[in-house]
Amino acid sequence: MVYQCGWIGTPEIILILAAVLLLFGGKKIPELAKGLGKGIREFKDATEKSDLATDIKDITSEINDLKKDVDKINPKKALNIKNPLKSKKK
Repeated sequence: MVYQCGWIGTPEIILILAAVLLLFGGKKIPELAKGLGKGIREFKDATEKSDLATDIKDITSEINDLKKDVDKINPKKALNIKNPLKSKKK
């Protein structure tokens, strides 16, 4: 049997689940899962409502606009001139 570093197989997952069941018991696991789900949901809502996402979108659109303006000014692109020093492929 060949083991790959960093990969968790089925036996390891079963062992981890058995250890969690023994540590917390059958009644506590649903409460932990509910708390974990609630925490993930709150984190997702907080990141979606943050101004960071809108700022990134604004900056991206400004960069794209600037790139279009530079492409208009670039004489090679405006006149569709290719580099005469490059050899042509046959």
